[in-house]
Parts: sequence; C-alpha cells; structure tokens
Amino acid sequence: MTHIPTKAEILDWISANPTLSSKRDIAKAFGIKGAARIDLKRVLKELESEGHLERRKRSYGDPDRLPPVSVLQVKAPDKDGDLFARPLEWHGEGVEPIVLVVPRASDPALGEGDRILARLTVVKAEDHNYEARLIRRIGTNPRKILGVFRKGSEGGRIVPIDKAQGAEWTVPDANRFGAKDGELVEAEQAGPRTRLGLQRARIISRLGDPSAPRAVSLIAIHQHGIPDQFPDDVIAEADACKPLGLKGREDLRDLPLITIDPVDARDRDDACLALPDDDPKNPDGHVVWVAIADVAGYVHPGSALDREARNRGNSSYFPDRVVPMLPDRLSADLCSLHENVPRACVAVRMQLDKDGRKIAHRFVRGLMRSVASLNYAEVQAAVDGAPNDKTGPLLEPVLRPLYAAYAALARAREARQPLDLDLPERKIELSEDGEVTSVSFRERLDAHRLIEEFMILANVSAAETLIAKRSPLLFRVHEEPAPEKLDSLREIAQAAGFNLAKGQVLQTRHLNQLLRAAEGSDNDELINMSTLRSMTQAYYSPQNFGHFGLALQHYAHFTSPIRRYADLIVHRALISAHGWGKDGLSPQDIDGLEDTAVHISDTERRSMMAERDTTDRYLAAYLSERVGNEFTGRISGIARFGAFVKLDETGADGLVPVRSLGREFFHFDSDAGTLMGADTGFTIGIGQRVTVRLAQATPVTGGLELELLSVEGRNLPKGQGQGPAGRSPRRKAVRGKKKADKVKRKVARKRRQR
Repeated sequence: MTHIPTKAEILDWISANPTLSSKRDIAKAFGIKGAARIDLKRVLKELESEGHLERRKRSYGDPDRLPPVSVLQVKAPDKDGDLFARPLEWHGEGVEPIVLVVPRASDPALGEGDRILARLTVVKAEDHNYEARLIRRIGTNPRKILGVFRKGSEGGRIVPIDKAQGAEWTVPDANRFGAKDGELVEAEQAGPRTRLGLQRARIISRLGDPSAPRAVSLIAIHQHGIPDQFPDDVIAEADACKPLGLKGREDLRDLPLITIDPVDARDRDDACLALPDDDPKNPDGHVVWVAIADVAGYVHPGSALDREARNRGNSSYFPDRVVPMLPDRLSADLCSLHENVPRACVAVRMQLDKDGRKIAHRFVRGLMRSVASLNYAEVQAAVDGAPNDKTGPLLEPVLRPLYAAYAALARAREARQPLDLDLPERKIELSEDGEVTSVSFRERLDAHRLIEEFMILANVSAAETLIAKRSPLLFRVHEEPAPEKLDSLREIAQAAGFNLAKGQVLQTRHLNQLLRAAEGSDNDELINMSTLRSMTQAYYSPQNFGHFGLALQHYAHFTSPIRRYADLIVHRALISAHGWGKDGLSPQDIDGLEDTAVHISDTERRSMMAERDTTDRYLAAYLSERVGNEFTGRISGIARFGAFVKLDETGADGLVPVRSLGREFFHFDSDAGTLMGADTGFTIGIGQRVTVRLAQATPVTGGLELELLSVEGRNLPKGQGQGPAGRSPRRKAVRGKKKADKVKRKVARKRRQR
C-alpha cells in the first residue's frame, strides 16, 4: 500500500521546495501513483480548507501576505537569467513566498546578496507569487537631480532647474536612457561623489517637455523648496530599523482591526474597530478602538530621522507622487499597518454611550495585526448590500458594528454642531504618461465620515489625556473669525437674502443655520465659499486656544505620525505621560515646542501652496485643448484687476481681466466685493452665475484667462465710452451712486457696532 504523507510532511516538503509545489511534484516526491493520488488530493484539499495552503493554478502556497513594500535579499540568477529574491521579513507560518525581481532599464545592476527595498505586486504565476520593483538598494542613497538635458558629443549634461543646486551634471552616453536635447529629466548619481569636476549621473526618468504634465509636480516641489532627497545618515538609520516586537506592549493581535483608506493609499497609519459595549452600566453603548502606527518607536528624539522629519514637517501629496516625511523603509513598510502583518502601535480604547458621547477612554502601547486593508468604496458597497469576496466575511462581525458606532457619533456631532461646509474635493486622474485623463469631484461616502469621526474622537482623547497629566504637547488650534471678516460675510448673506445673527458670541451653529438656509438655493455655493473665506487658518501651538471649526475645546493631532511631525510629538508626550519607555518627549522637544509649532505650521502652508500650484497646472494643461469652448461657473472672487470664476465642470479657477469687460471703466468696491460699470451701472459680484469662454490656458503657470459672456443669464452690455467732456453724465451718476452706497454701508455698520 502506498504511503500517503502526513500534513506536516507535505508542509515541510513545500517549505523546502517552494518551486516544486504542484500536485504532480508532491506526488513524485513521495512516490505516489495511481489511485493513491486521490488520497493525496484529499489531504491537500484539507490543508487548503484549514488555511495552511492556498491554491495558485496548479501549485500550492501559504496564504499569508507580504507587505506591499518589503526588504528582500537578492539570490543568484537562475539558469534562465531570472533574478529571484528572498523576503527577509516573512511572518507567515507556512511556505515562504517566491519573489521575482523585475528590473527596469534605468535600475542599477543587482547582484547576489544585495539587500533591496522593493514594491511588491501579488501575481499568480507558475514559479513565483510576487513581482518586485526596486525602490533602492539598502545601504545606498544616490543623490538625485531634476534638470534639462543638453546633448553633447559623448552624452550630455544636465542643467538643474533649481538654481541653488549650482553645478551641472555630466551624463555618459551609456547613461542617457534615450534622453533628447531639451527634455526635462530626473537623474541620480552614478559612481562615487567627486570633489573636483562635474558629478556623473544616470538618467532614470524622461519627463519630456518641461511644460508637460509629467513635470508639473516635480517643478512645484523644487520651486517651493520642499526637501525631496533624504540625507545619507537618515537613510542609514531607516535601513537599520527592525520590526518592533511584543516586549513592553499589550498584545492586540486578536482584535479584528481593519484599515480603511483611499484605493490609491500610499501608507496606512490608522486602524479601527467597533464593538457593542458589554458593560451593563452602558446599555446600547459602543467600544471603539483606534490604533495608530507607533512611529515614535523608530524615530527617536535627536536622531537623524527625527531632525529630517522635523525639517520636512509633513508629507506632501500630489496627483502623481508623494514626498514623504519619513523614508520608504518606515513610511511604506515598518510603520504602515499592512494586512496580516504584526505592527507596533499606540491605541486608544474609547467607550461611548448610545448617543455617541465619550464616557471613558484609555491608551495602550501595543502590537496589532490588521485583518484587512480595505478602501472606502468597497466598505460602503458592502454595507449598502453589495459585498465582495473580501468584505463579505467581515460585514456582520466588523463592518456593521463600525457603522452602528458611527451612527451614535453622528448624533453627538449634530448636538455639538461643528462647522458643516459643503466643499467638494477635486480628483485628478492621470494616465501612465502623466496626462490628465479626467477631473472629477470625490464622492463623499459615509465610510469617509466614519473614519473622520473616529479620528476626531481619538485626537480629542489624546489632548484630554495629556492635559489631565499636565504634559506639554502641540495643540491643533483654529481660532474664530475676525470681526471684519464676519462683517463682510454678513453683508454678502444679507445681499443674498439671508441673515447671520449679530450681537452674541458667534458659534458654529449660527454659521450652520446660515449654510442650511442657503442649501439648495442659487446662492448655496456663494454662502459656502464666503463662509470659508471668513475662517482663519488652523495652526499648531503649545497653548490651547480651542478648535472653532470642530466646536471642540481640546484638540490635538494624534492619528497620522507617518505624515505629520505634530502627531509624532503627541505620541512622544503620551509615551512619557504613561511611562512606556525612554523614547518619549526629550527636554529638547519640550524647550523647542514653540519654535517647532511655528516651523511645522509654515511647512504645512508650504505643502498646501505646492499642491495647489500643481493642481492649477494640471487643470490648465487639461483645459489647454479646449481653448474657445464655453463653460458655466460662478464668480468666486473680485479684485481691482478683474473677477475670478470657478468653473462648474472642473472646479478650476480662471480670471476675467477687467480690461476685457468692454470700453467702460469699472469701479472696484472691496467692501461689497463688486465691480460696477461706470457707464452702464452693470455690476459683477461674488456668487453670480456666469457663462464664460476660455481665452487662454497656460500650463507652465497654471493660469486660465476667461472672457465673460453673460451674468445671471444677461449678456454683458456695451460701455458707452467717453463723452465730449471726457466723462459721460451717466458715468458721473454711477460714481455718485457708488459713493453714496458706500457711505450708507459704513453708517449702518457703525450703528450695528454700537
């Protein structure tokens, strides 16, 4: 009788021979023939159903997953010249997966024993489970440069677009990567750094015309001085980091925590879970867990990683790339809460009553394992009745309790009345070549709101805990609007037929009443835009001035330490306050809190400007082929030199120059936000519906110039021009009316102030 191997023997064989894991290979290895193959098939089916193996075409492998970014060790090329690599951080209990390295033409040569950081893609091939794309070799950090390639007799040179980089770089012909004269290219250092002469470079990416879409974000990064190259000592520290284990931590790996992110998420720094509260003193209550990557366990005060993270202040996000605050080894690997991978975290357990009011919370430093990495759309689809293979098993035990807790938080939010602006976010879709394929507005789902409410609750808990423990920290501050801004908003609201309460302490509920009164009306967008313009900009501070927009007294950023330095400071404060280790707030952190707050508030604004400029340039490039087309929109701003229009279709902002408005002179009224024609009295004001023609689109600057065709359905009148005395009687009358109206507004304002 043929011996059928045990399950342990089969698993041992597959582990030792991962490339010989088909049923035929296993049968041959154990000498199984004929009818005995049926028994072998039964054993393999049992192993598969028990989760020890996963069927991949005609082979078997372990179902555990490697993180999307992993450290690999390159093996010697096989007989076909293919390059395989061994994952150095495999946490699965079964067969180690097989990884094929797929090199690009611009990648440096790899040899046996090289340790690399690579981005992985799951595949279902006969001889491998993953394909790896090189990010960089561990222990190397070649300098990079963005510049214009100038062809020479034996290759060429690269002229940096950033003048601060100074010297040109020389490119041997073998390292040109096919670059043409005048193209914008991205290159990296080739060979050792030299003290004398020009540095040699290898072109790794051709971006084409410097004004083309693929160059947009890179140019913005350099123009705004955003650091996009990590120093050598920072990379060396990141590469030396090892995964943190259970020592000194609470084991949270049995909690079914999940991450919910955009489908194109570059990192996963927060996970969540909700459960019905079994405390009889809290009927129909909820327990919410929020677990955040423990970045402080890797980035210690005073280290090179810490200095560079503070220098950057935050990550910067663009449609085609991200400039991270931390190197990929941390941001995309060790600190990212990947599916089925143990990760160090700082977590908060929050107890809510049936109406969403937080009645208790506690923080722990733990080790977690996410059971699923999900995106917003698939989570929402599952709850709405269309689960997929991944969300189906999680629907009842995980997703529905999350939404039940969110429903309670929504009731608490309604009672608190934070500012409820309706400002859709634009989404720019790019092709592989960097061309804009579409511009749309992101859909706002309950899945988005759920995560937002959980993160706000966790941020409040962090601030309350640190205040109670008298610990220094950085607050997220949003002060109430300035009186003159509110006066301007009040005038706009009154002109549109609405009222904003006066003579009492302004609260967000007053603004929400105005927003709801305008909802669905022709002035809906006008009131939302004007309310936004009246707001102050949020910032970081060691002093607590509250958060007006969220209607919260105590608020700090805790939930995104991978991409915000402020959150890392709060994590360190929690570590010190709880006595969790020696990697908490340092005396230098505490002494420098004021300077740090100012610095990271500035870097946040720098990133916002670079991201806005990039969006404007992409939109200009997208619309450049539609010059002459007509669009509808709304007046979003008024200046002495013209009117700004926000286009309905794309959300792009364009300028109608005052010189294009006809022959008459237009008076600018900054208080009323209007331009008034001196001859005709024709008035252009914020919020009016308009039809415009695109006259010019300039991708290099992101500028759009528009021609005004109609306002609120009325065609633009023709100005009467100059009369015999140089100014027509009608113009004098309009000027007089304008002056009288201005005086009336000032008198009315003074009376209200009394």
